Amino acid sequence: MCGRYTLSVDPGIYGEFYDYVEQPNFPPRYNVAPTQPVPIVLEDRGVRHFMLVRWGFLPSWVKDPKDFPLVINARGETLQTKPTFKAALKRRRCIFLADGFYEWQRHGREKIPFLIRPRNRGPMPLAGLWETYSSPDGGEIDTAAIVTTDANGTLSAVHDRMPVILSRDDIAAWLDVRDERADVMPLVRPCPDDWLDMVPVSSRVNKVENDDAGLLEPLSEPEAAPVRESKPKAKKPLSSDEDEQGSLF
Repeated sequence: MCGRYTLSVDPGIYGEFYDYVEQPNFPPRYNVAPTQPVPIVLEDRGVRHFMLVRWGFLPSWVKDPKDFPLVINARGETLQTKPTFKAALKRRRCIFLADGFYEWQRHGREKIPFLIRPRNRGPMPLAGLWETYSSPDGGEIDTAAIVTTDANGTLSAVHDRMPVILSRDDIAAWLDVRDERADVMPLVRPCPDDWLDMVPVSSRVNKVENDDAGLLEPLSEPEAAPVRESKPKAKKPLSSDEDEQGSLF
């Protein structure tokens, strides 16, 4: 699973790494959360583009978003069989701009947050799928989910799932959707252990409103926090108003 991540590398480094035609400038984010607008890179006829989407995938065939669960992760094992993902796997693959993510290790009624980052502290290409949802009133919203797979040895110490992290050499194959028959499933796999560092961080990351560089500071000892059991909140209907979708920052 991947439910929070970081976007702290300089925008210029992202632009050079992914080679998209736009030149966006944005401040760092240290606690990106579901339903927020997030940046992805996609490819259209061989040209890469930067785009903002809602983190929370909605298939185009959904009639009422209020009756559809919030899909922030797409299990790699279901991409080829689940109606939610089949079309996007062939035609709308993307990469989430990220340079780290958080995972929690549970101990009974407590959970301990960890930060996982590339050892080179550069961009971390998270494989994703995107989709444009059209509401009955004609409004549109772009949405996306992060593809996940089994945890590698590093992550298995805290969780049994992890996002699919692509190598730089595999980015082109994942983004190229010109041939719908292309088999990209071999890319849906755990990344090598030596790509990543994992350190315990403050339980302040549990609160979405905390979004500062201090969240990245490693702790000498893991810090546990109570697991809060809460009733799920009713989902608000999607708005067709672009301003309602919000801005990334």
